[in-house]
Amino acid sequence: MTGMGIPDGLLVALRLSLSLACVTTVIAVLIGVPLAWWLAHGRNWWHDVATSVLTLPLVLPPTVLGFYLLILLGPSGLGALAAHLTGRPTLAFSFGGLVLGSVLAALPYVVQSTQAAFETVGRKPVEIAYTLRASPLRAFWTVALPLAAPGLMAGAVIAFAHTIGEFGLVLMIGGDIPGQTRLLSILLFDNVESGDWASAHWIAGGMVVFAFVVILVLRLAQKRLARQAA
Repeated sequence: MTGMGIPDGLLVALRLSLSLACVTTVIAVLIGVPLAWWLAHGRNWWHDVATSVLTLPLVLPPTVLGFYLLILLGPSGLGALAAHLTGRPTLAFSFGGLVLGSVLAALPYVVQSTQAAFETVGRKPVEIAYTLRASPLRAFWTVALPLAAPGLMAGAVIAFAHTIGEFGLVLMIGGDIPGQTRLLSILLFDNVESGDWASAHWIAGGMVVFAFVVILVLRLAQKRLARQAA
């Protein structure tokens, strides 16, 4: 513990966790929104296959996903590309590897929530925009996406919060490197393992408060959007 009562390494772990959550959420939204639109308007069998693949991270134990990602990021997988570009023999145990794994784990939250929103909106508003000579891209940006905004926002917020609290996956592919891959959840585990209960209470209590605030803000924002749409 520091002189102010703050657990050692907490601020660094907090910065890393927030950075990872922000980067992960942005990438998951950029990838997830087009996927959600495609899935919401497809009824072929390969759409069902794609949905099943995207949903796997929600069903698989995080350590299983982390194990296969560890192999993928190693010297025989993407690590070979990393070695060519950066000189590192592997992407595992690096912030870049954490980003890749976190995006795969967070993507289902963005896709499912946004897909459900697109399906609720339906095609009629977009078709009306077509009759007013709007291009498909413009109709998507100005009609479909704003109407689906509550679902997208919910998915993005949940993806952000999930990344902050993820443990099994990040431990498998990131390890416990101070200042590089030691996130809040890893630091909490370290403090419990070492018997530093005071520091563990600091971290665990802060994460409980964070989760409550996220849920409350999301609820209030959804209600406000619903009132504006009415």
